[in-house]
Amino acid sequence: MPLSERQLVAFADKHATQITLDTSPRHLAGPGDARHVTHGLAAAGWRAISDPLCAEIVLRSPDLRHRLRFDPQSPSSAWWWLLAEPSDTEPGWYASFGEFVPAEVLATLADALVVPAPTELTSPLSVLDAAGWRVDGSGVAHSDPPGSKIERQPQDGSNTVAWHVDVRDGPSGLDNGKHLWHAYFHGHTPEHLVNAFITALTDTAPLQRGLFDRTATYGVTHGPSTVSPQQTVAMHTARIKALRAQARSLRGHQNRAASTSSNAANSRPAFRR
Repeated sequence: MPLSERQLVAFADKHATQITLDTSPRHLAGPGDARHVTHGLAAAGWRAISDPLCAEIVLRSPDLRHRLRFDPQSPSSAWWWLLAEPSDTEPGWYASFGEFVPAEVLATLADALVVPAPTELTSPLSVLDAAGWRVDGSGVAHSDPPGSKIERQPQDGSNTVAWHVDVRDGPSGLDNGKHLWHAYFHGHTPEHLVNAFITALTDTAPLQRGLFDRTATYGVTHGPSTVSPQQTVAMHTARIKALRAQARSLRGHQNRAASTSSNAANSRPAFRR
């Protein structure tokens, strides 16, 4: 079923009544509300194909090529999976994310998946360097303050590059910190999706978290929120409306292109022997 007004009201009710805190840095801010991800995809036409009485959520894209799976009972460290089946022109790929990945960061990647890709791309390492992360010559970037590492991983026997994010919670960051969450992007993951995730992750703007939300123990900072609960709800609603409009526009463009192609084929003169 598509995203309903009842579901949006439930999101609004939850966020309008909680005490929120500005929380940073983002990689330590905790998972937040998963509906930032699922509402956006549903607004873009993705459909739930999972059992509604099960804790696991599986959404499938309108073109049936992509699936998002969220499993809060996963026995592995990956609670989120994004999978793309191979097509006639593109290879398949997947990305996985741990429990504590911030939902707002993952939502930025999901939004980038359902809108047209940019025509110009920047290397993920350039994005990290511009954000002030410490990038070494081997393709590894460290956050400042410490706690997160993003590593470029060339794939053996191919020209593709995978990306791995490792986030740890401890007084000395990555040195002896407890594993908090990960992200992994398969070598065929479109680079603009990796960039969208990294750009959102390195954004220095705080995320809003409820007073009792789960966050990292060390390194995370809290303060009075500069964003009111009403503003949080309004921004979510505006994003949903924009994604709905974008999806309608894209479907209209695809339908017109298909119609033009069909008309052109029908107008060709019949071949005679």
